[in-house]
Amino acid sequence: MGIAAAEDRPMDSVDGLQCLTMTAENPPSGDLIPAPLVTCKLCLCEQSLDKMTMLQECQCIFCTPCLKQYMVLSIREGCGSPITCPDMVCLNHGTLQETEIACLVPMDEFQLYQRLKFEREVHMDPLRTWCPVADCQTVCHIAPGDPGQPVLVECPSCHLKFCSCCKDAWHEESSCRDSQSARPEHGALFGTDADAPIKQCPVCRIYIERNEGCAQMMCKNCKHTFCWYCLQNLDNDIFLRHYDKGPCRNKLGHSRASVMWNRTQVVGILVGLGVIALVTSPLLLLASPCIICCVCKSCRGKKKKHDPSTT
Repeated sequence: MGIAAAEDRPMDSVDGLQCLTMTAENPPSGDLIPAPLVTCKLCLCEQSLDKMTMLQECQCIFCTPCLKQYMVLSIREGCGSPITCPDMVCLNHGTLQETEIACLVPMDEFQLYQRLKFEREVHMDPLRTWCPVADCQTVCHIAPGDPGQPVLVECPSCHLKFCSCCKDAWHEESSCRDSQSARPEHGALFGTDADAPIKQCPVCRIYIERNEGCAQMMCKNCKHTFCWYCLQNLDNDIFLRHYDKGPCRNKLGHSRASVMWNRTQVVGILVGLGVIALVTSPLLLLASPCIICCVCKSCRGKKKKHDPSTT
């Protein structure tokens, strides 16, 4: 199967950005050679090379329509996080470049990705923050200081002076907790109360709004699973035992019967995997001598074929 070199691929341009598409090598004149087909790992369909796109970083190949749909879904659900290679077993762990995204998605989707990416960078940057005024939306710079200590921040647009930790009006003589307790409406909206509709992810600190559903939350940005009420880590709690005791008892948001059914399904899957392992392990032990003999015979055959003394 021949794939053209990079200099033989046509270049597509979108607003000054270029992306590479796949083409087959030109056969010699007079030869009727069928176009090679490549299997897309997303739709599992065989496509010709002119309908495939190769990622620049990891060299994985997918059909262009599947890759476009994957990018659009990743932009809308990824909160600006990097778009990784669709192949879950990609050895190079490739990340799509902005030039590739711009070539394959509509311009409005690409602009949405750039905006979400910028907002994510600001949230992750300890020296930048957003002005808390709803109509301002200005990025403010935070002066370096001791980690976790409040710093005075002044918005360059509206000149509001606020605290870098709690985003409240600057309170030099009082702590953030005292300042928020004096304004109960602030704690009712953001993550100081257990029932607040907006909280920050305990890992990546991205703001999350909960409008419905159960209390087991998963951050779209970092995939961290936690309890909405107490923010405790639930990544390893597959049976949801956290909601059996403590202050979050029976606050999952599902009936007891549905929780028990979920645990029964998890146990059934684990038992099924265990039974499969028990059944297949004796068969593998019995078949291992035959497998070893076949491997040894193939190795000996290759050695004899390449041994110059036998020729």
